[in-house]
Amino acid sequence: MVQTGEQAVSSASERYMLVYMIAVLVIITSLVIIFFIVFQKRKNKLLLDKIKQERLFEEEMLKAQTETQEQTLKNIGWELHDNIGQMLSFANMQLSILKMQVSNDIKEKFKDTTEALSNGLKEVRALSKTLNNDVILNLGFQKSITNELERLERIKYDTAALKVVGDRIEFKDKSHEIILFRILQEFLSNSVKYSEAKNLLVTIHYQSKHIAISAKDDGKGFNIEDVEKGSGLINMQSRAELIGARFELNSKPGKGVELELLYPL
Repeated sequence: MVQTGEQAVSSASERYMLVYMIAVLVIITSLVIIFFIVFQKRKNKLLLDKIKQERLFEEEMLKAQTETQEQTLKNIGWELHDNIGQMLSFANMQLSILKMQVSNDIKEKFKDTTEALSNGLKEVRALSKTLNNDVILNLGFQKSITNELERLERIKYDTAALKVVGDRIEFKDKSHEIILFRILQEFLSNSVKYSEAKNLLVTIHYQSKHIAISAKDDGKGFNIEDVEKGSGLINMQSRAELIGARFELNSKPGKGVELELLYPL
Protein backbone atom coordinates (compact mmCIF):
# COMPACT_ATOMS: atom_id res chain seq x y z
CA MET A 1 0.00 0.00 0.00
CA VAL A 2 2.87 2.40 0.83
CA GLN A 3 4.58 1.66 -2.46
CA THR A 4 1.32 2.20 -4.33
CA GLY A 5 0.82 5.54 -2.59
CA GLU A 6 4.38 6.64 -3.44
CA GLN A 7 3.79 5.65 -7.03
CA ALA A 8 0.56 7.68 -7.06
CA VAL A 9 2.34 10.73 -5.62
CA SER A 10 5.18 10.31 -8.16
CA SER A 11 2.70 9.98 -11.01
CA ALA A 12 0.83 13.11 -9.87
CA SER A 13 4.12 15.01 -9.58
CA GLU A 14 5.09 14.00 -13.08
CA ARG A 15 1.71 15.16 -14.39
CA TYR A 16 2.06 18.49 -12.60
CA MET A 17 5.58 18.83 -13.94
CA LEU A 18 4.38 18.03 -17.46
CA VAL A 19 1.52 20.52 -17.18
CA TYR A 20 3.95 23.11 -15.80
CA MET A 21 6.42 22.54 -18.64
CA ILE A 22 3.64 22.70 -21.23
CA ALA A 23 2.34 25.92 -19.66
CA VAL A 24 5.83 27.43 -19.67
CA LEU A 25 6.32 26.33 -23.28
CA VAL A 26 2.96 27.84 -24.28
CA ILE A 27 3.82 31.10 -22.52
CA ILE A 28 7.25 31.26 -24.14
CA THR A 29 5.79 30.42 -27.55
CA SER A 30 3.07 33.03 -27.08
CA LEU A 31 5.65 35.63 -26.08
CA VAL A 32 7.78 34.78 -29.13
CA ILE A 33 4.73 35.05 -31.40
CA ILE A 34 3.67 38.34 -29.81
CA PHE A 35 7.20 39.68 -30.09
CA PHE A 36 7.37 38.59 -33.74
CA ILE A 37 4.00 40.22 -34.52
CA VAL A 38 4.98 43.45 -32.77
CA PHE A 39 8.35 43.39 -34.53
CA GLN A 40 6.72 42.85 -37.94
CA LYS A 41 4.19 45.61 -37.29
CA ARG A 42 6.97 47.93 -36.23
CA LYS A 43 9.04 46.94 -39.23
CA ASN A 44 6.10 47.42 -41.60
CA LYS A 45 5.31 50.80 -40.04
CA LEU A 46 8.90 51.94 -40.46
CA LEU A 47 8.87 50.68 -44.04
CA LEU A 48 5.60 52.46 -44.81
CA ASP A 49 6.88 55.62 -43.16
CA LYS A 50 10.02 55.41 -45.27
CA ILE A 51 7.99 54.90 -48.47
CA LYS A 52 5.72 57.77 -47.48
CA GLN A 53 8.67 60.05 -46.80
CA GLU A 54 10.30 59.08 -50.09
CA ARG A 55 7.04 59.74 -51.92
CA LEU A 56 6.62 63.11 -50.22
CA PHE A 57 10.22 63.96 -51.06
CA GLU A 58 9.68 63.00 -54.71
CA GLU A 59 6.48 65.06 -54.83
CA GLU A 60 8.24 68.06 -53.32
CA MET A 61 11.12 67.67 -55.76
CA LEU A 62 8.66 67.41 -58.66
CA LYS A 63 6.76 70.47 -57.42
CA ALA A 64 10.01 72.41 -57.15
CA GLN A 65 11.04 71.23 -60.61
CA THR A 66 7.64 72.18 -62.03
CA GLU A 67 7.78 75.62 -60.39
CA THR A 68 11.29 76.14 -61.78
CA GLN A 69 10.17 75.11 -65.26
CA GLU A 70 7.15 77.42 -65.05
CA GLN A 71 9.33 80.34 -63.99
CA THR A 72 11.75 79.59 -66.83
CA LEU A 73 8.90 79.46 -69.35
CA LYS A 74 7.50 82.70 -67.94
CA ASN A 75 10.90 84.39 -68.34
CA ILE A 76 11.15 83.15 -71.92
CA GLY A 77 7.63 84.43 -72.56
CA TRP A 78 8.57 87.85 -71.22
CA GLU A 79 11.72 87.90 -73.38
CA LEU A 80 9.72 86.97 -76.46
CA HIS A 81 7.02 89.55 -75.78
CA ASP A 82 9.15 92.44 -74.50
CA ASN A 83 12.41 92.06 -76.44
CA ILE A 84 11.88 89.98 -79.58
CA GLY A 85 8.37 91.38 -80.01
CA GLN A 86 9.61 94.96 -79.71
CA MET A 87 12.44 94.32 -82.16
CA LEU A 88 10.01 92.86 -84.71
CA SER A 89 7.64 95.78 -84.16
CA PHE A 90 10.49 98.24 -84.70
CA ALA A 91 11.59 96.41 -87.87
CA ASN A 92 8.01 96.44 -89.14
CA MET A 93 7.71 100.17 -88.42
CA GLN A 94 11.02 100.94 -90.17
CA LEU A 95 9.93 98.90 -93.17
CA SER A 96 6.65 100.84 -93.33
CA ILE A 97 8.57 104.13 -93.25
CA LEU A 98 10.89 102.88 -95.96
CA LYS A 99 7.94 101.85 -98.15
CA MET A 100 6.64 105.42 -98.03
CA GLN A 101 9.95 106.72 -99.46
CA VAL A 102 10.14 104.50 -102.54
CA SER A 103 8.24 104.39 -105.81
CA ASN A 104 5.08 102.36 -106.25
CA ASP A 105 6.72 99.66 -108.37
CA ILE A 106 9.25 98.97 -105.61
CA LYS A 107 6.57 98.99 -102.86
CA GLU A 108 5.17 95.72 -104.19
CA LYS A 109 8.49 94.05 -103.48
CA PHE A 110 8.10 94.91 -99.81
CA LYS A 111 4.72 93.17 -99.55
CA ASP A 112 5.94 89.63 -98.74
CA THR A 113 8.51 90.92 -96.25
CA THR A 114 5.90 93.07 -94.50
CA GLU A 115 3.48 90.15 -94.26
CA ALA A 116 6.23 87.84 -92.96
CA LEU A 117 7.20 90.35 -90.26
CA SER A 118 3.56 90.90 -89.25
CA ASN A 119 2.89 87.17 -89.06
CA GLY A 120 6.12 86.60 -87.16
CA LEU A 121 5.18 89.27 -84.65
CA LYS A 122 1.72 87.74 -84.24
CA GLU A 123 3.19 84.27 -83.62
CA VAL A 124 5.74 85.57 -81.12
CA ARG A 125 3.01 87.28 -79.11
CA ALA A 126 0.77 84.21 -79.27
CA LEU A 127 3.62 81.93 -78.18
CA SER A 128 4.61 84.25 -75.34
CA LYS A 129 1.07 83.96 -73.93
CA THR A 130 1.20 80.15 -73.83
CA LEU A 131 4.50 80.26 -71.92
CA ASN A 132 3.26 82.57 -69.18
CA ASN A 133 1.28 80.73 -66.47
CA ASP A 134 -0.30 84.00 -65.27
CA VAL A 135 -1.84 84.47 -68.71
CA ILE A 136 -3.07 80.85 -68.72
CA LEU A 137 -4.73 81.32 -65.32
CA ASN A 138 -6.29 84.58 -66.47
CA LEU A 139 -7.62 83.10 -69.73
CA GLY A 140 -8.59 79.75 -68.22
CA PHE A 141 -7.79 76.19 -69.29
CA GLN A 142 -10.30 75.93 -72.13
CA LYS A 143 -9.50 79.29 -73.73
CA SER A 144 -5.76 78.65 -73.47
CA ILE A 145 -6.15 75.38 -75.37
CA THR A 146 -8.24 77.16 -78.01
CA ASN A 147 -5.53 79.80 -78.49
CA GLU A 148 -2.81 77.15 -78.75
CA LEU A 149 -4.77 75.16 -81.33
CA GLU A 150 -5.45 78.29 -83.38
CA ARG A 151 -1.74 79.08 -83.34
CA LEU A 152 -0.82 75.56 -84.46
CA GLU A 153 -3.45 75.61 -87.18
CA ARG A 154 -1.83 78.74 -88.61
CA ILE A 155 1.67 77.26 -88.71
CA LYS A 156 1.24 73.49 -89.09
CA TYR A 157 -2.12 71.70 -89.33
CA ASP A 158 -4.95 71.74 -91.84
CA THR A 159 -7.32 71.57 -88.87
CA ALA A 160 -6.68 71.81 -85.13
CA ALA A 161 -10.01 71.76 -83.32
CA LEU A 162 -11.33 71.68 -79.76
CA LYS A 163 -14.47 69.71 -78.94
CA VAL A 164 -16.22 70.31 -75.60
CA VAL A 165 -18.76 67.89 -74.15
CA GLY A 166 -20.85 68.76 -71.08
CA ASP A 167 -21.04 71.90 -68.95
CA ARG A 168 -17.76 73.49 -67.93
CA ILE A 169 -16.64 72.66 -64.39
CA GLU A 170 -14.18 74.61 -62.26
CA PHE A 171 -10.96 72.84 -61.30
CA LYS A 172 -10.45 72.04 -57.62
CA ASP A 173 -7.01 73.67 -57.82
CA LYS A 174 -6.18 76.46 -60.27
CA SER A 175 -2.56 75.33 -60.53
CA HIS A 176 -3.80 72.00 -61.90
CA GLU A 177 -5.07 73.88 -64.97
CA ILE A 178 -1.50 74.89 -65.76
CA ILE A 179 -0.15 71.37 -65.25
CA LEU A 180 -2.80 69.82 -67.51
CA PHE A 181 -2.18 72.51 -70.11
CA ARG A 182 1.58 71.80 -70.03
CA ILE A 183 0.92 68.07 -70.54
CA LEU A 184 -1.20 68.87 -73.59
CA GLN A 185 1.37 71.39 -74.78
CA GLU A 186 4.10 68.73 -74.59
CA PHE A 187 1.95 66.33 -76.61
CA LEU A 188 1.21 69.02 -79.22
CA SER A 189 4.88 69.93 -79.45
CA ASN A 190 5.84 66.30 -80.09
CA SER A 191 3.07 66.03 -82.68
CA VAL A 192 4.41 69.08 -84.53
CA LYS A 193 7.97 67.71 -84.51
CA TYR A 194 7.45 64.03 -85.25
CA SER A 195 3.92 63.06 -86.31
CA GLU A 196 3.68 64.46 -89.87
CA ALA A 197 -0.02 64.84 -89.06
CA LYS A 198 -2.46 67.03 -90.96
CA ASN A 199 -5.28 67.17 -88.44
CA LEU A 200 -5.53 67.38 -84.68
CA LEU A 201 -8.49 67.08 -82.33
CA VAL A 202 -8.58 67.86 -78.60
CA THR A 203 -11.67 66.83 -76.63
CA ILE A 204 -12.67 67.98 -73.14
CA HIS A 205 -15.49 65.93 -71.61
CA TYR A 206 -16.86 67.36 -68.36
CA GLN A 207 -18.31 64.57 -66.22
CA SER A 208 -19.75 64.46 -62.70
CA LYS A 209 -16.61 63.08 -61.06
CA HIS A 210 -13.93 63.54 -63.71
CA ILE A 211 -12.74 65.71 -66.54
CA ALA A 212 -11.73 63.47 -69.43
CA ILE A 213 -9.25 65.08 -71.83
CA SER A 214 -7.99 63.52 -75.04
CA ALA A 215 -5.76 64.74 -77.87
CA LYS A 216 -5.37 62.81 -81.11
CA ASP A 217 -3.49 63.41 -84.35
CA ASP A 218 -3.69 61.54 -87.66
CA GLY A 219 0.05 61.24 -88.14
CA LYS A 220 2.32 58.29 -88.86
CA GLY A 221 2.19 56.98 -85.28
CA PHE A 222 4.66 54.52 -83.77
CA ASN A 223 4.89 51.26 -81.86
CA ILE A 224 4.32 52.30 -78.26
CA GLU A 225 6.25 49.27 -76.94
CA ASP A 226 9.38 50.10 -78.92
CA VAL A 227 9.64 53.79 -78.18
CA GLU A 228 12.14 54.91 -75.56
CA LYS A 229 10.82 57.00 -72.68
CA GLY A 230 12.36 60.39 -73.32
CA SER A 231 12.20 63.45 -71.11
CA GLY A 232 8.98 64.61 -72.78
CA LEU A 233 7.05 61.44 -71.98
CA ILE A 234 8.50 61.27 -68.47
CA ASN A 235 7.52 64.90 -67.84
CA MET A 236 3.95 64.24 -68.97
CA GLN A 237 3.64 61.16 -66.74
CA SER A 238 5.22 62.89 -63.73
CA ARG A 239 2.98 65.94 -64.04
CA ALA A 240 -0.11 63.73 -64.30
CA GLU A 241 0.89 61.77 -61.19
CA LEU A 242 1.48 65.02 -59.30
CA ILE A 243 -2.19 66.01 -59.64
CA GLY A 244 -3.61 62.49 -59.35
CA ALA A 245 -4.63 62.26 -63.01
CA ARG A 246 -4.61 59.02 -64.98
CA PHE A 247 -2.28 59.23 -67.97
CA GLU A 248 -2.34 57.01 -71.03
CA LEU A 249 -0.62 57.32 -74.41
CA ASN A 250 -1.71 55.07 -77.29
CA SER A 251 -0.30 54.71 -80.77
CA LYS A 252 0.16 52.28 -83.64
CA PRO A 253 2.13 52.70 -86.86
CA GLY A 254 -0.04 54.52 -89.36
CA LYS A 255 -2.79 55.16 -86.78
CA GLY A 256 -1.63 58.40 -85.24
CA VAL A 257 -1.11 59.10 -81.54
CA GLU A 258 -3.73 59.62 -78.83
CA LEU A 259 -3.25 61.06 -75.37
CA GLU A 260 -5.87 60.37 -72.69
CA LEU A 261 -6.07 62.15 -69.33
CA LEU A 262 -8.62 61.53 -66.59
CA TYR A 263 -8.57 64.26 -63.98
CA PRO A 264 -10.57 63.53 -60.78
CA LEU A 265 -12.82 66.23 -59.37
